Formats: sequence, structure tokens, C-alpha cells
Amino acid sequence: QVRLVESGGGLVQPGGSLNLSCAGFETMFSLGWYRQAPGSQREYVAKIFHEDTTNYADSVKGRFTISRDKIANTAYLRMDALKPNDTGVYYCNVRLTMNGDDYWGQGTQVTVSS
Repeated sequence: QVRLVESGGGLVQPGGSLNLSCAGFETMFSLGWYRQAPGSQREYVAKIFHEDTTNYADSVKGRFTISRDKIANTAYLRMDALKPNDTGVYYCNVRLTMNGDDYWGQGTQVTVSS
């Protein structure tokens, strides 16, 4: 049973940094981070695949870094140079197989404001 738990969100000033964590999985085909701002649809942020290749949305490329600790079975999203429009609830998604079988965490709030 996969039960994802995100942590690391909070309030940060523009230009600041946060490091999100996602735990609760043992194996995966891919792990993605998504975010949802108030009044908006959930949008893709970044993804890491089982062979450790990564992919980023254009809006975060060069500022965010996705990684994982295979021993701790934890994934991370390092967010630097944060902007107010990075504000939202950040969700972790694990896809167990190439054909699907998705699991979602409960989300962690990130607020970028001065």
C-alpha cells in the first residue's frame, strides 16, 4: 500500500528557497510534483523516473531541482529563487508502473510573499 506524505512547505519571501520531501513509497516507475494555486487547475512541475532521468516544466526550469534518496525512499523538490506565482499546494504523485497505478499525497502549502 502506498501512502504518500509531503512535507517542507511554508511561507518564504520572494527569492527564497524551500525543500519539499515526499515519503511513503518503496518502488516507482516515476515520481512527479504538481501544484495547484487558488482558483487554478493542478499543473505539472517536475518528474523523476526510475532510471533517474528528470523533466521540468518550463516555468521552473533552472530554479527547481527534483531528486531522490533510493535508500530512504524519499523524493525531494529543491526550490530556489521562488516567485509569488510559485504559491500553491504542492502534491507528490507516484506512478508504480508504466501503464498507470497512480497515488497522490495530501499536499503541502507553499506561500511566496513579502
